[in-house]
Amino acid sequence: MSTVSEPVSLSAPRGADTGLTPKQLADKYGLTVSGKRPSLIAYTRQLWARRHFILAFATARLVAQYTTAKLGQVWQVATPLLNCAVFYLVFGLILPGNDVPNYIPWLCVGVFIFQFTQSAVQSGTRAISDNLGLIRALHFPRASLPIALTVIQLQQLLISMVVLVVIVLANGIMPGPSWGLLIPALVLQSGFNTGLALVMARVGAKTSDISQLMPFLLRTWMYTSGVMYSVHDNVMKWPGWVQVITQINPASVYMDLMRYAFDPSYYNKNALPEHVWLLALGWAVVVGLLGYVFFWKSEEEYGRG
Repeated sequence: MSTVSEPVSLSAPRGADTGLTPKQLADKYGLTVSGKRPSLIAYTRQLWARRHFILAFATARLVAQYTTAKLGQVWQVATPLLNCAVFYLVFGLILPGNDVPNYIPWLCVGVFIFQFTQSAVQSGTRAISDNLGLIRALHFPRASLPIALTVIQLQQLLISMVVLVVIVLANGIMPGPSWGLLIPALVLQSGFNTGLALVMARVGAKTSDISQLMPFLLRTWMYTSGVMYSVHDNVMKWPGWVQVITQINPASVYMDLMRYAFDPSYYNKNALPEHVWLLALGWAVVVGLLGYVFFWKSEEEYGRG
C-alpha cells in the first residue's frame, strides 16, 4: 500500500478527480499517512515477524557491550558477585542482624534476581534515546528495542546463573525437585521485566531526565524488597497495610520464588505460600500486557522531534 507523509498534500489531478479534497483522493487511491500507528493486532504480527531481528540485535549488543573492557564479558558475572561481597560485608559481618540460615547463597540469589529487574528498567529508560539513528533510518516496531534489551538482561542472567549454581552447591545445597521451578520463575519474571521496560521506554522517550532519577528509585526499591535481609520478618510489628505492600512487592515475590526453588528450607515447612505463585503470574500478565499497550499507544511518536 502506498503512503504519503503527514501532512497530506496532493495537487488536483486532471479529469474526474478535479475538485476532490486531499482526504477524498487518499481514500480513493488507498493512500495512508506515513508512520501511522497500526492496530494492536497488526502491530503484534509485525513484532512477531521481527523476532529474529530482536534476538540478533540482543546478541550483538551483548557481545559488543564489554568489548572495550580488558576483562570483557567476565564483568557480566563479576558485577553481581562484587555486589554480593559488599552486601555480605555490611549485612553479614558488620551488621549480622538477620536470622537467615545459609545466608551467602540466600543473599546471592537476591542480588542476581533483583539486578535482572533493575537492569531491565535502566536499559528500558534509554531504549529510544540511545537508538534514535536506527529508529529514524529503518521502519520496524519500536517495541523491538526494549524487548531486545530485556533479552540481553536475560542472557546475562543465564550466564551468571552458572556461577550462582556453583555458590549454592559450595554451601551444601544439593539439587532437588524444586530446582525445576527455576524455569517458570524466570519466565514469569521476564514477562514482568519486559512490561516494565516498555513502560520506562515510553516514559524515557518523553522525559530524558528520568534516567537521572531512576538510580535513586531503584536503590530505594532494592532496600525495601529484602535483597540483603528478610524484609517480611522486619515488618511484623508494622501496620497491616505495610505488611501487605511487602508481600505483594513484585521484586520480593520473584526473589522468594527463586530462593525457594534453590532451597525450600528457607521457608516454614518447606512450602511456599500459594499466593506467591499467583502474585508472580499476576504481575507478569498485568504489567506485561499493560506495558505493551502503553508503549504501542505512542508508536508513531518515537524518534520524532
